[in-house]
Amino acid sequence: MKIYTFHRKQKLPITLEKAWKFLSSPKNLKTITPDYMSFDILSGAEKPMFAGQIIQYIVTPIFGIKTKWVTEITHVKDLNYFVDEQRFGPYALWHHKHFIKEIDGGVEMEDIIDYKVPMGFLGQLIHPFLVKPKLEEIFAYRQKKLIELFGEHK
Repeated sequence: MKIYTFHRKQKLPITLEKAWKFLSSPKNLKTITPDYMSFDILSGAEKPMFAGQIIQYIVTPIFGIKTKWVTEITHVKDLNYFVDEQRFGPYALWHHKHFIKEIDGGVEMEDIIDYKVPMGFLGQLIHPFLVKPKLEEIFAYRQKKLIELFGEHK
């Protein structure tokens, strides 16, 4: 059982409160997800984020195949971090930690995702050609979009 880790950091020139308000709102996921993925929240984003929150999405990650994805917000520490875990969806395991901290001139956001691809050995074979590049593409889009929204940290 191979578990992969994906790690990204980004700095933004905004306050901790502004960053938290945006990043901890499930409704803003659509804004920072590429349009071709047809990201649509079905339920669970009506209230501010809380531990135990179940959020259901439809997403089209590859080849135009619509996929239902259900995540649970398992941990929340206000203005510090939150964790979402897949309960149903395209991964055999998905554990995504979102950290945010104040730095000089803004905030630093950190994403750490531990995940396992489905289909055993076959999934491991396609990981470097399909799954990992797709995650890199999605997070590159997020980085660009967040800079468009909030500016670039200098």
